[in-house]
Amino acid sequence: MPSSTPLPAPVAEPAGRRSRASGRVTLQDVADAAGVSPMTVSRALRGERRVAPALADKVRATALRLGYVPDPAARALASQKSNQVLVIVPLLSNTLFVDLLESAHKVLFAAGYHLLIGVSHYSAAEEEQLLRAYLPMRPAGLMLTGYERSAGSAQLLATSGTACVHLMELHPASAAAGMHSVGFSQVDAGVTMTEHLLAQGYRRIAFCGAQLDARVMQRLQGYRQALQRAGLADPSLEILSPERSSLALGAQLLEQVLQLGSGVDAVFFCNDDLAQGALLAANRLRLAVPAQIAIAGFNDLPGSAQMVPPLTTIHTPRSAIGAEAATMLLQLVQGQPVTQNRLDLGYHLVRRAST
Repeated sequence: MPSSTPLPAPVAEPAGRRSRASGRVTLQDVADAAGVSPMTVSRALRGERRVAPALADKVRATALRLGYVPDPAARALASQKSNQVLVIVPLLSNTLFVDLLESAHKVLFAAGYHLLIGVSHYSAAEEEQLLRAYLPMRPAGLMLTGYERSAGSAQLLATSGTACVHLMELHPASAAAGMHSVGFSQVDAGVTMTEHLLAQGYRRIAFCGAQLDARVMQRLQGYRQALQRAGLADPSLEILSPERSSLALGAQLLEQVLQLGSGVDAVFFCNDDLAQGALLAANRLRLAVPAQIAIAGFNDLPGSAQMVPPLTTIHTPRSAIGAEAATMLLQLVQGQPVTQNRLDLGYHLVRRAST
């Protein structure tokens, strides 16, 4: 038996909802509904002061009622400008890059720019895919991690003409023309940590690396340089894994070090998460740190100061790198002079009880 309950009356769509085949509300739709020009709508939604506050409120209310969403690609094509900045980082699960992005966002957002975030997973091919996807949107600028990339990515960057700042690494002084970078010397930091371990009296110092990206290999280079100068270099003490850095991998790498049977008295881990995992494993194995073996890390990640014993590490200025790189990019985008296109923010050794 059919129900006698009346069907609800259909809700009328806002005017302009079906003004295009795609069903997308356009800037013109908002302008018509608010009784202003499309240019006024654009200025009001961008927050420009030349639009009277009352009128700007009316435009924003109209846009909200109609469900208008600006098309950043169309805006960039029409104006040859964009308020978006593309930032490509290797991982979002790494605190290092989260800190960097947070600082960059604060600087750029205050200047009216918004981040487009791409994650390459340490893959040159994925980075190239991201550049091919986002460069047609004509971002105002780019922030990229390091310098190792595919030939395709290098070609895309060269032909795009988009302002770019490189993060975490410093470009070689010989390649200074047209390049901009904010970071520190990963090689020097590797030297500093190894020299600290030598100064503490350790002589059989192992190096454990994971992921094996360019920055890890530069730290390894610094480790090698310091040991070669001390006459203590031994390639058999280098354990390198292509796996992603993690606490679990740190524990596994410590076990490999213990199996070397060469009287290793200290280990320099390329990242704090590896070193933290090694410290936890040492506690489980009742291995005294640093009496039986010293453990050091890199990056001074959260939790390193709370380990048992607290972890000796290299503090890296990732938040400052994000802020300074964003500031440098703004100068490039806005046509302002950049006084220093290779900005070295340094690092410092944090001595704790693990060494």
